[in-house]
Amino acid sequence: MAKKKSKKSNSNTIALNKKARHNYTLSDKFEAGMSLQGWEIKSIRSGKVNISDCYVHLKDREAYLVGAEIQPLTAASSHVICEPTRPRKLLLNRRELDKLVGAVERNGYSLIATAMYWKQCWVKLEFHLGKGKKDHDKRADIKDREWKVEQGRMMKHKQ
Repeated sequence: MAKKKSKKSNSNTIALNKKARHNYTLSDKFEAGMSLQGWEIKSIRSGKVNISDCYVHLKDREAYLVGAEIQPLTAASSHVICEPTRPRKLLLNRRELDKLVGAVERNGYSLIATAMYWKQCWVKLEFHLGKGKKDHDKRADIKDREWKVEQGRMMKHKQ
């Protein structure tokens, strides 16, 4: 007998912040686990997550995800008060936290969340150190991107 194919999707990505690369110059990448409640996991499994306007805030030598919106399910527990935009604690090593505190306080970086994804059975957050772009930087990036597309077209027609 042939084995049944599982209908599991290959993509582990839950949510993306597509505007982050447009608005910020991103440098170092970090990965952190998150402290979540049960109703939040159920909502994440159904895809009710928005991380487009969120960032990581450092307070009392701990990191928190601020501004992420996880909409509660209507069938979730009724005895739990659901806060869709509550700050969620990020689970990082002390060494990573010290590095982040130094970059944010001394060098003026921001911590921008770029993706939320599944890693085995855990929800992970990918965030970057970034500096905000000015309007002329954004225009230069758009111009470079358009030039690369034009180069590809020229090379395609040349061959």
